[in-house]
Amino acid sequence: MSSIEIFSLGITAVCVIIMLVGYFAERFSGTTFLAHVLPFASGILLLITIISLLLIGWWKLRKWSQPHAELLAPTLSIIVVLSTLWLINHDQFTQAYGHFRTLVGGKAEAGRITVAHQVYAAYRRHDSTQLQTMINRSSEFRSAINDAAQAFKIDVHLLLGIAATESSFIPRSSHDGGRGLFQITRIPEIVLSQARKYLGNEKISLENHRHNAFVAAATFKHYLAEMKNDLFLGLLAYNIGPANGGLRFIMQQYDATDFATIQPYLQTLPRDYPIRVLSYALAFRLWHKEGKLLAYEEGNNAARIQRIGIPGLFTGF
Repeated sequence: MSSIEIFSLGITAVCVIIMLVGYFAERFSGTTFLAHVLPFASGILLLITIISLLLIGWWKLRKWSQPHAELLAPTLSIIVVLSTLWLINHDQFTQAYGHFRTLVGGKAEAGRITVAHQVYAAYRRHDSTQLQTMINRSSEFRSAINDAAQAFKIDVHLLLGIAATESSFIPRSSHDGGRGLFQITRIPEIVLSQARKYLGNEKISLENHRHNAFVAAATFKHYLAEMKNDLFLGLLAYNIGPANGGLRFIMQQYDATDFATIQPYLQTLPRDYPIRVLSYALAFRLWHKEGKLLAYEEGNNAARIQRIGIPGLFTGF
């Protein structure tokens, strides 16, 4: 069997397995044996049987085609994989993939999806006119923010979301000590040294939008690493900063392990901060990819938006 056939059939098999297992996981979701567990297991057995029969059929087709049409099997395999890739871009596959990911990811993935839907709900609640105004206002600062995002290897839409949440792209000095575009307050020395390195400037001015963006990117990268690349915790740590010993100390105090378990303890702290940042970041990604803001509740926009994905969290499929 040629490498083209192996690659094409492999891609097709993986996609079919993801789609059907995801469908079974949603269709038979539950805990009772007869109504849920047994039908799901039977569906998996049926899937294995079908794939086995298809492979046997393909092998027979290949043996027959060798003396008659040598290129028939490779050509058909390419057609099959192209059809599969076309299917991937449809909402039904996106939904099935989401169910499959939840099944495989277990508790961690279920928690992430739960919080992700808070982001989608927050985006839906935004006033579209105000969002558009903020996007227009950001144009003055995008070059600096894009350079900072590239320097620290951060999704630029995440940085735009942070700036939107912190200052609404109206740089100022606030009563709590926040300064500039990203409302920078106390900065760890290691963050300042990293910002200086990438800026090539020993003197940092937080009134300079470019400097402010680089310091913010370095700060977020620092807290993201501290939170072991957990996006929600990284954003929360960025907002809390070193106050009260920082987020790591607060989590140790309450024996919390992730964003879902720390939320109930943040009564006086901004537990909705990551949700706000990511809802703005989602708006910027949609504007970048679609050229407009999509109304979440219209038509199939909900599935379309979920397919595009939340920056830094879901990159889409």
